[in-house]
Amino acid sequence: MRLFAAALALLIVVLQYPLWLGRGGWLRVWDLDRQVTEQKARNDKLKQRNAALDAEVSDLKEGFEAIEERARYELGMVRQDEVFFQIVKPGQASAPAALAVPAAPRSVPVSPKPASEAEQKH
Repeated sequence: MRLFAAALALLIVVLQYPLWLGRGGWLRVWDLDRQVTEQKARNDKLKQRNAALDAEVSDLKEGFEAIEERARYELGMVRQDEVFFQIVKPGQASAPAALAVPAAPRSVPVSPKPASEAEQKH
């Protein structure tokens, strides 16, 4: 009778092996389920990024405000009648070269410097 019980126990172990450790076993299913969950999380992040990019593309196609904003901040461009001022705090590195592009020079009438009183007498 002991031999029969041991044989049945061995048969149960042999039948359980594919269920737990085999090709389509529970361990493999749990691993695949974990991978699916991770991939869904990555897909959600990518969907959010794609939605933001789609909104930016439609904004660039429809409105000039986004184009102007990009030209100002990324390329350092200014309008024709604007003057570019760059304020640098002490100890702070200067802005990137693209942002430090000065405005086109404008001709501004300059009055001659008045001579001092001492120079006028001579």
